[in-house]
Amino acid sequence: MRQTWRWFGPKDLVSIDDVRQAGVEGIVSALHHVPTGALWTPEEIETRKREVATMSDGSASTLTWDVVESLPVSEDIKKQKGDWRAHIETYKVSLRNLATAGIEVICYNFMPVLDWTRTDLAHRLPNGATCMRFDLVDFVAFDLFILERPGSEDDYDVELRETATARFASMSDAQKAALANNVVCGLPGAAENFTMEDVRKHLAEYASMTPEQLRANMTAFLEEVAPVAQELGLRLCCHPDDPPMPLLGLPRIMSTEADYRWLVEAVDLSSNGITLCSGSLGARPDNDLPGMMERLGDRVHFLHLRNVRRESDALFGSFHEAEHLGGNTDMVAVVQAALREEARRRAAGRADWSIPFRPDHGQDILDDQTRRTQPGYPSIGRLKGLAELRGIIAATRHEEIA
Repeated sequence: MRQTWRWFGPKDLVSIDDVRQAGVEGIVSALHHVPTGALWTPEEIETRKREVATMSDGSASTLTWDVVESLPVSEDIKKQKGDWRAHIETYKVSLRNLATAGIEVICYNFMPVLDWTRTDLAHRLPNGATCMRFDLVDFVAFDLFILERPGSEDDYDVELRETATARFASMSDAQKAALANNVVCGLPGAAENFTMEDVRKHLAEYASMTPEQLRANMTAFLEEVAPVAQELGLRLCCHPDDPPMPLLGLPRIMSTEADYRWLVEAVDLSSNGITLCSGSLGARPDNDLPGMMERLGDRVHFLHLRNVRRESDALFGSFHEAEHLGGNTDMVAVVQAALREEARRRAAGRADWSIPFRPDHGQDILDDQTRRTQPGYPSIGRLKGLAELRGIIAATRHEEIA
């Protein structure tokens, strides 16, 4: 399992120097400054590669850009509107430019409008650490009374609406503003300071779209780009919905094992694969993460290893980001399943036998709480998670040798 670390570029408050000290082997990054739908040029790709390879004093970092996360799929492609055909052609050229640069793993998602959704970006835990949290009642309050989405009342039962009404009534204006900002933070382009009216307009574009139509649009996208990836020796890997449940009336099609089974069968090429995110998928109690790794492992091209603690047994409920070994997912079993998959690949002579993984998210601990990095990406919290994951790998391999 190849150890990687997500880095958001030169503006990331966790520097390449910091990452080098963490002892990882590769970097997960993207050209975040390039607008969605625009071309990733060879020059921009090479610039990012140099930034990854260089420490602040100009010496070599020994790190390489291993995984793209993400080469974004435009909303036009997802909706098949506007410039969607041109965007697909541009996507293909970007893939060719990445292949020329020697980058083989490309993560993307097909979530409409939202990249991820949390209601609290700094939820305080009993031990003083903070983490991201999704509070279902707060989210319903946002949907009903801040966003005021048409038809939102029909998506929740009477008891949940009444609880959300009481919760909203108890919030101060500052708390309401913070809730709105936290939810909007997960929108692509959130730095553009979207208003609630902007959000409503984005949602309205999907008002009549069914999950079946979104799947058809995704299939059309993959039928175009997966053969190109196959030709170039690239591995595309789709990230799951985060959280893996219906939100804001949007169609969600990457939330369960059945969804991923559909994905790999819809365009049955080895280039068409999976980003298995144990945190996103783990927010649903019916997702068996070790089993998914066993059954779908042949097409898992990238691993996000994080854990969440579900706060109820409901299929759609509240959860918070847990320590990597402290949530509901059996992380030991997930890692061991990944190591078994690697062994199968080595035995089959596959060149891609080593699966890149990164310690995904982490709780803000110690100096993380004053550094204020990208939400969910603290330096020390992730380093703690990486150390725990390394421990699982080392112990498992020790048992195999013994």
